[in-house]
Amino acid sequence: MTRESFVIGVYLFAKNADEGQRSDGMKRYPPISSKVPAFLHGADYNPDQWLQYPGVFEEDIRLMKKAKCNVMSVGIFAWTALEPEEGVYRFEWLDRVLDTFAEHGIYAFLATPSGARPAWMSQRYPEVLRVGANRVRNLHGRRHNHCFTSPAYRRHVTRMNTQLAQRYAHHPAVIGWHVSNEYGGGCHCPYCQEAFRSWLKAKYGTLERLNEAWWTAFWSHTYTDWSQLESPAPHGEQETHGLNLDWRRFVTDQTVDFCRHEIAPLRAVRSDLPVTTNFMLAYEGLNYRKFSDLLDVISWDSYPTWHEADDDSDVAAWISLNHDYFRSLKDGRPFMLMESTPSNTNWQPISKLKRPGMHLLSSLQAVAHGSDTVQYFQWRKSRGSSEKFHGAVVDHAGHEHTRVFQDVAQVGEALEKLKDVIGTSVQPEAAIIFDWENRWAVKNAQGPRNQAIKYEETIRAHYRPFWEAGVPMDVIDSESDFSKYKLVVAPMLYMVRPGVGERLERFVENGGTLVATYWSGIVDENDLCFLGGFPGPLRKVLGIWSEEIDSLYDRDSNRVIPKEGGVLPLGSEYRAAELCDLIHLEGAEALAHYGGDFYAGRPALTVNRYGQGKAYYIASRNDASFHADFYSALIREMGIRRTIGTELPPGVTAQLRTDGTTDYVFLMNFSGKEQTVALDGKSYTDVLTGEALPPQVKLGVHGIVIAARPSE
Repeated sequence: MTRESFVIGVYLFAKNADEGQRSDGMKRYPPISSKVPAFLHGADYNPDQWLQYPGVFEEDIRLMKKAKCNVMSVGIFAWTALEPEEGVYRFEWLDRVLDTFAEHGIYAFLATPSGARPAWMSQRYPEVLRVGANRVRNLHGRRHNHCFTSPAYRRHVTRMNTQLAQRYAHHPAVIGWHVSNEYGGGCHCPYCQEAFRSWLKAKYGTLERLNEAWWTAFWSHTYTDWSQLESPAPHGEQETHGLNLDWRRFVTDQTVDFCRHEIAPLRAVRSDLPVTTNFMLAYEGLNYRKFSDLLDVISWDSYPTWHEADDDSDVAAWISLNHDYFRSLKDGRPFMLMESTPSNTNWQPISKLKRPGMHLLSSLQAVAHGSDTVQYFQWRKSRGSSEKFHGAVVDHAGHEHTRVFQDVAQVGEALEKLKDVIGTSVQPEAAIIFDWENRWAVKNAQGPRNQAIKYEETIRAHYRPFWEAGVPMDVIDSESDFSKYKLVVAPMLYMVRPGVGERLERFVENGGTLVATYWSGIVDENDLCFLGGFPGPLRKVLGIWSEEIDSLYDRDSNRVIPKEGGVLPLGSEYRAAELCDLIHLEGAEALAHYGGDFYAGRPALTVNRYGQGKAYYIASRNDASFHADFYSALIREMGIRRTIGTELPPGVTAQLRTDGTTDYVFLMNFSGKEQTVALDGKSYTDVLTGEALPPQVKLGVHGIVIAARPSE
């Protein structure tokens, strides 16, 4: 087969598989680029920093080939190199980079450089610089120190992106656009204040509706003219929760609008070239789900703090949750690991080196959860400035004879052997709701526990048992489609937006299982408390009424005592701390009760049979042993599919990708010590060695085994 016919065949496959389902029933998505039907392996590359160093570029090309890297993200912060003065463009260096890439079979995600504007722009157009919440305009410097609303900045971005698209959109080396870099932050300048007022007018229509939604009669904060509205400020309004919530929504919407503005000139020249922008670890500032329809592929930057403890499983479970979250943004389509470090960072409190084996393990962890790329920041260490000591593939020594370079080459070799995994999907039967608007509202609620409400920690605590059991999970928000899951876990769903309660009712009524917790069903989308009793719209499906919630001091605790002979086999007693909900049964059955304080004997765990399904309510913040026992029992009772049918040792997890014909099982050891995994009697082949696996698989420290088996 010729190269041309192969590429055409891949394109047709991608077109037919656009919805992730081929005519033969295989659950496989097309590759990110039809030009590269393989894993993308590469890094952020900044050749513009080395233009005055002869021979560096040529050496980089040699080393890229040696490390089995096939893609680079280029031009991310190169605005000054591309436009040293307004209207004067210098593309010769980038021409050379991309032409040389094409000659050597290396591809590029070409970046738009809007993440950091040139000094001439800040000097000539000071309006492009952000204004802080204190209403003081920033000086030039740092990254993303620009206003997303500024007409001048948008005008310059359009011009630059148009130039890039017209020159490079059809270049043979360019396989996609990397739009900006790590969007984040907000601006409080006059342009943004006017945009915020317009946003509020469009949402509420009248000041009467806004005042009602924000409950501004409290403290006589009623607004009588639109011009009185301003963003939250440390020296102004901060206590109107509806305002705080809407400001965060506005910042997301304005950032999405700016991203759309960036993409428009790129797609105007070539609409079929994939577009992405790199997100950050559980970044609170933006609701990333709002970007999902705008982007062709999701990418994110992962920088775990490995080796904080002898056992890395807590960090590993948190990173797994993030991988699952970013995969879920595009309804399960493969995502991109856009940035990671081959060894260490230089900006974390402790920049510890990855121990032997951890780079391969952590890179393939992303693949296990659905990434079709492994990429790094950065290719070559910068010689100066703030990230000169940040880990990179090529060290200041400038050659391949380093431990880190060999680790990267090892990942490249492994990815070549995993080519059949490209485009395969994760097929979870369970999902956990990690909702950004709920997150904002919970942390702004001012009660019941202002000292560490621990929303994120609660999500992690309820996700961890599934990770330990090797159960694939989606991480969704409250407006996602619940119907495709058997089980939905909704920890601390404080805010219930319109329609969510009704959809959860239908989910359970139609046979699904819901798990909810304390501090759920408290407020609506405007952060106004539900009247008539908590948990508001969830009260009927849960079959309980929450009368009060007790916030405990750190020295306090209570006991949760399961009912003997309950529907789920649990232990004899568990510890509850921090938050205890005092509930009444309204059709639900008590499965456990409190063992102490004035509410001893009252329900602490309930189940309500509703239609064909069940809804559980966990009334208190319980210890890890409760979550382990409760979810293990639930997984068994419901027949939730586990990656392998045996118990996994502590610190070992298993993740599954499949095409419907072959399952790819990733066994990963984060325990910090050697482990042995008993397989479940099926026929397994080691994908990296091609050898049949024995019934007992040994995993070394930071060890990983990728096994193939026939799908059932």
